Amino acid sequence: MTMRILFTGGSGKAGRHVVNYLSEAGHKVANVDRTPLRHPKVRDMLADLTDLGQVFSLMQTYADESELDDGIGHRGFDAVVHFAASVPAGHIPVDSETFRINVMSTYNVLEAAAKMKVRKVIVASSETTYGICLTDGVVDPKWLPLEEDYPIDPVDAYGLSKRVNEVTAEGFQRRTGADVYALRIGNVMEPSDYVRFPGFAEDPGARRRLTFSYADARDLGQIVDLCLRKDGLGFQIFNACNDSNSVPQPNSELLARFFPKVPLRRRVNEDEGLLSNRKIREVLEFKEQHNWRTYVKT
Repeated sequence: MTMRILFTGGSGKAGRHVVNYLSEAGHKVANVDRTPLRHPKVRDMLADLTDLGQVFSLMQTYADESELDDGIGHRGFDAVVHFAASVPAGHIPVDSETFRINVMSTYNVLEAAAKMKVRKVIVASSETTYGICLTDGVVDPKWLPLEEDYPIDPVDAYGLSKRVNEVTAEGFQRRTGADVYALRIGNVMEPSDYVRFPGFAEDPGARRRLTFSYADARDLGQIVDLCLRKDGLGFQIFNACNDSNSVPQPNSELLARFFPKVPLRRRVNEDEGLLSNRKIREVLEFKEQHNWRTYVKT
């Protein structure tokens, strides 16, 4: 199954690997980003996603130059994948602007997709919604492992914007009946990042705020592709991360050292990720291809 996909934020750290995966899987992808991706098979477009008019214009256009030849004209997309966001790294706007950009851009994408009758929308949420990663001070989760039915409680602008976006996505799904899936993406790692993992092993506490999780950007591409191919689920939230923690220490040691007062909701294996991806393995049949141990000598 191949699809015409409008992808926002495809030039970012996660997006560029996901776009490449989707393109290699045979999909036709158009990328909307402030920075061109310059992928040979992907059309780059520039737009302000906080401007609803521009987003509506994006929803019906050519996915690539070859579509000029068939005489059909501008057409809608089969799916929209919305990764664009103001992220808490590097040179970012003040908190209020981060919140505005993330909330308004997501609302506009969902609004335009609904009016253009797009039947599959995937939005990037975040592990920050669990209220641990960007919270002031060291806090404990209510329980572990973290799964999708956890009562999320972020307090930072970025995490709050993602929580609002999940609620907005669910509302649009109820309005339209389309499939709208939100991915709570873990700490993204691309191939060049694996040189950092020996340092994680030496200082696992530096990964506590992430509950030691990670998401290989290439495996994230597989997760998005599986979402595109899985129809009829309505609104869903999926933790989008890899099978295990990003440190070699077993869970018995990590829990005793870093979460001694946190109850376990269920038993976890020693190498199972505390940000659990059990749902994508069971529902989407995700099969991890890029475990960090393949690339790092332990």
